[in-house]
Amino acid sequence: MFKDRVAAGLELAEALAGKVGMNPLILAIPRGGVQVAYAVWERLGGDLDITQPRKIGSPFNPELAVGAVAPDGTLLIDDFLAERLGVGSEYLRQEAERQRLEGQRRLRLYRGDRPFPRPTGREVILVDDGVATGTTALLALRLLRRQDPARLILAVPVGPPETIERLAREANDVVCLLQPALFQAVGEFYLDFSPVEDAEVINLLHAAWQKRSTGSDRNHLPKKPS
Repeated sequence: MFKDRVAAGLELAEALAGKVGMNPLILAIPRGGVQVAYAVWERLGGDLDITQPRKIGSPFNPELAVGAVAPDGTLLIDDFLAERLGVGSEYLRQEAERQRLEGQRRLRLYRGDRPFPRPTGREVILVDDGVATGTTALLALRLLRRQDPARLILAVPVGPPETIERLAREANDVVCLLQPALFQAVGEFYLDFSPVEDAEVINLLHAAWQKRSTGSDRNHLPKKPS
């Protein structure tokens, strides 16, 4: 159980510290993942930014992902789950478009016209506050893999074992602090899982960018020697 996302991020940073080299690219899945990733970035340094795939929730339970879509329209559907739940193709089409547009809106809101960092040849850490079905993280990992990072790491505080096993096939390494066999939702493993507002995402990102530009992150610890 984690006190909140910040505390989870601090624990995650300690688990990553011996695995990660200098100057990683840390990419958060908003909104909750940004709080976690900021704590990781404060410990490890490098660059902090976001990636914005959006969950396509079931019409019967919006928190249950039956798919995910990226702002560029790249789509991933969990066909088995969608069929099992009886989710129709027209709903998936409409919801995918709605979430695609929302992803674009949030990118503009959070980042403005700031150039995206290039993952090519870099050590990339994808961070979220947890995974359930893992569909959103799966899409993010696949999109990042296309950009040829030197190493791709998924870092999350909590996720069910079967999801972590599936995601591990898409990354070079996975760091997950809790893998409970009995899992219903990410929020049940936090004492405080309050919604993260857009303003906080913007503030955290801009704080990291400002510190990076002034060189005030130089005291972050590199990977421990083996």
